[in-house]
Parts: sequence; C-alpha cells; structure tokens
Amino acid sequence: MTKGDVVIRFDEVTYWYVAPKWLLDETSFSVREWSKITLMGQNGAGKSTIFKMITGEYKVNDGRILISAGQHIAIARQVMNPEDKESTLADYFRKYSRSDAHNIDRDIQEALSAVNFMPAKEIVFADFLGRIVKTFSGGQQARLLLAGALIQDPDILLLDEPTNNLDTDGIWHMTEFLRTYPKTVLVISHDAEFLNAFTDGILYLDVWTRKVEQFMGNYDDAVEQVERSIEAQNRANSRLDKEIQANKDQANVFAHKGGKLRLVAKKMVEKAEELEGMKWEARREDKTIREFKIENQAGIGGQIIQIKSLKVIRNHQAEEMKVDISLGKNRHLLLSWPNGIGKSTLLESISKGTAEGFIIGPNVKIGYYRQDFSTLDFSQKVYDCLFEASGRTALDKDLRSFASGFLITGELMATPIGALSEGQKWLVMFAKLALEKPGLLILDEPTNHINFRHLPVIAKALDEYEGTMIMVSHIDEFVWQVRIDEYLELE
Repeated sequence: MTKGDVVIRFDEVTYWYVAPKWLLDETSFSVREWSKITLMGQNGAGKSTIFKMITGEYKVNDGRILISAGQHIAIARQVMNPEDKESTLADYFRKYSRSDAHNIDRDIQEALSAVNFMPAKEIVFADFLGRIVKTFSGGQQARLLLAGALIQDPDILLLDEPTNNLDTDGIWHMTEFLRTYPKTVLVISHDAEFLNAFTDGILYLDVWTRKVEQFMGNYDDAVEQVERSIEAQNRANSRLDKEIQANKDQANVFAHKGGKLRLVAKKMVEKAEELEGMKWEARREDKTIREFKIENQAGIGGQIIQIKSLKVIRNHQAEEMKVDISLGKNRHLLLSWPNGIGKSTLLESISKGTAEGFIIGPNVKIGYYRQDFSTLDFSQKVYDCLFEASGRTALDKDLRSFASGFLITGELMATPIGALSEGQKWLVMFAKLALEKPGLLILDEPTNHINFRHLPVIAKALDEYEGTMIMVSHIDEFVWQVRIDEYLELE
C-alpha cells in the first residue's frame, strides 16, 4: 500500500439505535494511511459509536464502511473493562497480544516503555507483572489502556479520550508519542491544546445534521475553516433574502392588477419559494451549558476540614506525611500530585469520612465528583437521580428547566444513567452536585469527558463557590480560572 492511500471509507452510512433517531444520516468521509485524525463533536453526538462501527462492533443500517485489506485495528477505550481490572498485568497483556509465547515478555516491555510506564529499577519485573490491574491508579490504567492497544501492533490505532486521568507528564509523553507514531491514528478528544500538537485533520460530527465534516489541519485550522464557511453561507443567505423579498413585494403589486399579471405574481411567489429552498440551513454550533451556581450548605461555619497528615504511595508502600492545613467556609485547596501516588484513593476516603489525619466538621454535607462516575447509580434514570439530589422537593417543571441548562433533554431525563455517553454522565454529575448544595466539594479531575466549550462555565461556578473545596486537576488552563487559596503539591 502506498503512503496516503485511503484505509477507512464511510460511504453514505446511516446508523440509528431506534429509528428514526439517527446518529449518522448518509454520511461519507475517508481516512488516509498514516494520517493523525481527530474526531470531534458534542457530548452524545456518537463519536465513540463511530469507533465501534470501525471495529465492527456495531453494524450500519445503510451504506458501507470499507477498511483496506490486511489492516489490523486496535482501540484504547476511555475506561478499563471490569474483567480486565481483575486480571494480573501479565494476563492483561497476553489477552490482547498477537505475539507468540516466546516474544510476549519483550513485547510487554516495549509497550510499557512506549507509554512511559516501566517499573522502578528496584522492582523485579516478574513481580510487577503479577500485580492486579485494579491496584493501579486511574492515570496508570489510562497508560495501560494504550499499552494494551499498542501490544497488538495495529495498523490503525483508535484512542478514545486518551488524556483522561493523565497527569501533566503523562499528557506530554502521550503527545510526543503521537507525534512520532508511524501508523494511522484516530483520536477522540476535547482537549484543544493536546490535539493541536499532532493532528493533521479533523472529522467533525455535527449532532444536528448527523453528518461528518472533514477539515485539513489541526483544531485551530478547522475552527478557522468553519468560521469562513459560516461567513460565506451567511453572505449567500443575505443575498437570497433580498431577492426573495423583492419577488414577494413585486408579486403583491401584480396580484392586485388582475388579468395576466396575476399569473406573473403566481410565478414570482413560486420563484421566492424556490429561492427559500436554496438557502443554507443556519449552522447550529455546539451548545454550551448555561451559567449556574453551586450553593453552599446553609447553617454550617467555622472549621470545615482539618488536615493533620495524609498517606501517599511510594514504591507500592504507604508513607505518612505530616501536614497542617485548616479549611473553613469559602476556602479552596488544590492537590497537585503525579499519577500513582494515591490521589483518588485519598479523595474517596475523605468523601466517606474514613481518611486518617482528616477531621471533618459535624453535619457537613459532602459533594463528591469521582472521575469514573461510580458514585452514580447506573441503573437509575436521570430524572430520579436529580430528583433525589434536590432532596425530593423540586417541582417537576423546575427540575426539568434546571436540567435543560445542562443540556439534559426530556429524552435523557427518562434514560438510565448507564446508557449515557461519558460526556452526558459528566453533565448529570455536575447537575447533581449543584442540586445537592454541599458544604464540602471534592473534585477528582472534573474536566475529564467534557466538551471544552463548557470549561469556562464550570470554572466560573467553582471559582464563585462559597463552600469548602478540595480539587485535583492536571489541566492548567482550567485551574488558572478557579480561585485557589491553598496548595498541596507533591512531586
């Protein structure tokens, strides 16, 4: 195959879960060999579904998907499969490797090295491979997801939100890896800075038209092309509007003249209708969630949480560190730690009130954003989840109006949480936190899975939150927009 040949082609593909609610409507696009393509679109538009169609997990309702012969496809998903979490690291790699038994250890080392996740020199490699996958942190599991795809030596690599859960070093390494990776790569990402660094093409899935638009260049180039296209369409519509109005005005004059002029008037009305059909449909950009406020729990004050010590993981051993931090109302703390040191474990224990060295004031209501959404009941419908968060006091019309501000439609309100996309779960999670009115807000990587257009709105809500907040985030551009009063940084 010659470099630059088309390796993936969608030919007038139509796909729906339940007709006629299409995700794709006669969509066509192509991907060339060795290109680095980003797939973008609103939360819930169907980006992950397109990946599943490429791998053959989902079948099209109409049209064709053509994959060049001999192309092996591997996908690194957003989260680890539950069964893989129970495996040893060795069994995890054996499951996905295409190598024979003689080369497996070498291939595992190469895959781990590629994602910058080799064990420390003092750790026996065989012991490292014996660890259970679920004992690794979220950021470490994100690297393992990529390594599990790389060990398959794929010709086409699909990455679904690969920077989620990664610390700053992990994002940098991921970026450098993709710059030099000599195969075809498709990436789903909402991180504009990340994808600008390596992308040479954009596939934009429009949730309104259910089409995929194709742009050359990185994200910034695509935005510029879209803006130019919108300006040209608006100018064309403006010219058509003037011509349409002129035909209507003249038709009104002739219609009152009688005789043959009435026939002329009829033809001019028909011409106006024809011109209406030539107008470009007004482009509807990705919607942004409405500004909202997370109210602080009423009736509490004084010292909300005191931190005297904490435990971190170094070389698989828990170490206690002495700390002296006291947080009252309207104080925000940022925890800045690398992956694998135990951040998520610590935040979960704080949320449960079991963290050693942490003293939480009496009657403090805790709102906890966990990056894997495991605090949500996936079998529960969205409406019931939000109604419970309101204390079962919200009126139906008020609850639905509030939810609409988070782009949660009436259809989504009736949907089980487990059936939502990761981005839609994120919307539900923040709506739930706002309804709960916590006194202590704990946030574990709150920007994961989020459409970047929502980031300024979320940052503003957190910046103005008058309760006590503990946050972990590796996205500097987001953190800079949020008021931080205390820092606890470990390297």
